[in-house]
Amino acid sequence: MELHNTKIDLAKGKREKLVAILNQSLADAADLRSQAKQAHWNVKGPNFIALHELFDRVATEVDVHVDDLAERITTLGGVAMGTVRLAAANSSLSEYPHEITDGTAHVDALSSALADFGKKVRKNIDVTDELGDKDTSDLFTGVSRGIDKLLWFVEAHHQA
Repeated sequence: MELHNTKIDLAKGKREKLVAILNQSLADAADLRSQAKQAHWNVKGPNFIALHELFDRVATEVDVHVDDLAERITTLGGVAMGTVRLAAANSSLSEYPHEITDGTAHVDALSSALADFGKKVRKNIDVTDELGDKDTSDLFTGVSRGIDKLLWFVEAHHQA
């Protein structure tokens, strides 16, 4: 992987590892955003408007994380691999079920995707900290906090 020159005080070998981790999270986050939009566009049922608006909020908030991850990659001298095709080819998230319309099924599917992404992000907090990059670790901490909140919002539709 070729990195751009930067005066940032992290060794090139560490930056290469960090960029790889961040690009994986970027692919996953872009996929998660598209999964939320899939739910937003296709949800049906008695709670339609509440879920339609919630799923759009999830997509909008995940999009902020997509941008933050991509900008950290370029800050470290890397190239953000953020196209839809790259996200599809590289995402580690499970495929979103295309055939569902029921609100409860979408809540289940999207909460599973959020939980999976959140678990991977939490792992990256520690890995990037061990690589000596507290800034990237802090970025992942913020992403984790945001994803956990979105997961709470979505899961609340199953909890009574």
